Amino acid sequence: MTVRRERLTAAIRRSGMYGALRESIYRMYERRVEASLPTDNVPRHVGVILDGNRRWARSMGLADVNTGHQRGADKITELLHWCTEAGVELVTLWMLSTDNLNRPAKELDPLLDIIENTVAKLAADGWHVKAVGAMDLLPDSTARVLKQAEETTSDRPGLIVNVAVGYGGRREIADAVRSLLLEQAGKGTSIEELAEVLEVEHIAEHLYTRGQPDPDLVIRTSGEQRLSGFLLWQSAHSEFHFCEVHWPDFRRVDFLRALRSYAARHRRFGS
Repeated sequence: MTVRRERLTAAIRRSGMYGALRESIYRMYERRVEASLPTDNVPRHVGVILDGNRRWARSMGLADVNTGHQRGADKITELLHWCTEAGVELVTLWMLSTDNLNRPAKELDPLLDIIENTVAKLAADGWHVKAVGAMDLLPDSTARVLKQAEETTSDRPGLIVNVAVGYGGRREIADAVRSLLLEQAGKGTSIEELAEVLEVEHIAEHLYTRGQPDPDLVIRTSGEQRLSGFLLWQSAHSEFHFCEVHWPDFRRVDFLRALRSYAARHRRFGS
């Protein structure tokens, strides 16, 4: 009896019925999660750490990890549409950290090509793109693509897409302090005078994300439960959602779960 059942299960899987049944159940569950979401408690700004591209490639038996990077890049447009549907106004995508710049050229160069193509496509597809990171650390070609995407899309309405490339939270804070000091020096302000009046807001005004709301929700894929330097200053009061799946396998239902988790929390902002 057991052998017959195993053969029947194998036959169903080969026929495609198994996949169709699984997809049907998934869609039902997705609709259920979506229906449970409150419409009046949506995060305005969502930060996403796109983690696990290399591990996904290796888990699939692929020798070239850049296949994972490309698969992850292809997932971005889906996420942006999900954000738009949910009413999110701003999303920050961590695509490349300052630490990633130390990877071997044989991996880093193709990854930079993928990032350049992805950012150019986002701009061509009508998204409002803003570059977030230390442009001076990037190759000229990458910095040029980022700046062009930002310039050509700056007046577009709708979802704002921060592409964090060459980004590190500590570097951002250091750059903000440096920018503040240079600004005040240009006005003739001494270090002593600045120290007397310096407030948190003065540094915030010089961050890469100046003028934007801090992230309400930060999502990290691939099971890692740490920020690794992502939006260190801005995430002081953010809610966090850690997802087990690698970024290329991130589904709409995973995004909806993150929104559900966010909506269930009572944000006190330290009070």
